[in-house]
Amino acid sequence: MRSNFYAAVTIILWGAMPALTKDLLNTLPPFETLTLSSLFAFLFLLAVNLRAGTLKKFLTAEKILTAAGLGFLGLFLYSAFFYYGLARLTSQEACILNYLWPLMIVLFSAMLLDEKLTRRKIFAVGMSFVGVVLVMIGGVENFSSEKIWGALSCIVAAACYGLFSVLNKMLRLEQKSAMMIIWATTAIFAGAFGYFFEELTLPSLGEIFGLLWLGILIDAVAYLTWALALAKTANVVWTANLAYLVPILAIFISTFAFGEELSPAVIPALVLVIGGILTMRN
Repeated sequence: MRSNFYAAVTIILWGAMPALTKDLLNTLPPFETLTLSSLFAFLFLLAVNLRAGTLKKFLTAEKILTAAGLGFLGLFLYSAFFYYGLARLTSQEACILNYLWPLMIVLFSAMLLDEKLTRRKIFAVGMSFVGVVLVMIGGVENFSSEKIWGALSCIVAAACYGLFSVLNKMLRLEQKSAMMIIWATTAIFAGAFGYFFEELTLPSLGEIFGLLWLGILIDAVAYLTWALALAKTANVVWTANLAYLVPILAIFISTFAFGEELSPAVIPALVLVIGGILTMRN
């Protein structure tokens, strides 16, 4: 039950992420956005860890390097590829393509955690994936070459985060401290890439508020609750399948936030997504 609670918190917070990030990327460079939001996430988690007194046991060279490696793979590379795709697609398109990562978790879990892919699990994941595909077909028009690169970037991002999620479960690090190091790593690498490849833009007051929201609630809190959901679940596939609710929620938010046209495929897709989750649980 606790893993389901953490997953629910994550779903609600992540549902707002594509629309908010797309809004920030309209005026701020991608690496600058990632640097500042990651820095805010790190500072928030640093305060959490100092209050909880969890740093002394965690701060060893081996654990720091392990968390930094996870951070480079799972949140720096993931976010860099996703932001690249998001800048070239609508928030609906990018979110849907990005949500191949629960399937990546299933595949990597089978390879690395020896979780059996039963027929029911395959059918349930397949139902949810068909729902995502339906939304994609209903909401995506002809791709330009730029959109093709954006789509490929979102798919690579999904693979990075799927592998990160499984490795994070395998390594069993203390999550509050680990996520602090992970976001610090992301901020450092994003800042370095931004320094060499982007021109610094001074954020407005509204953009600073958006970056704080992205960094603290979506990056720090939501990624932490997702890591805790995976760490405490006995069934990674079931928990990963819950994440298919996020693109549906994100589509409704992006529709109201940006006036993006709502695809007629959303309702049947929602039925398939929920049906897949119920099939997984029963």
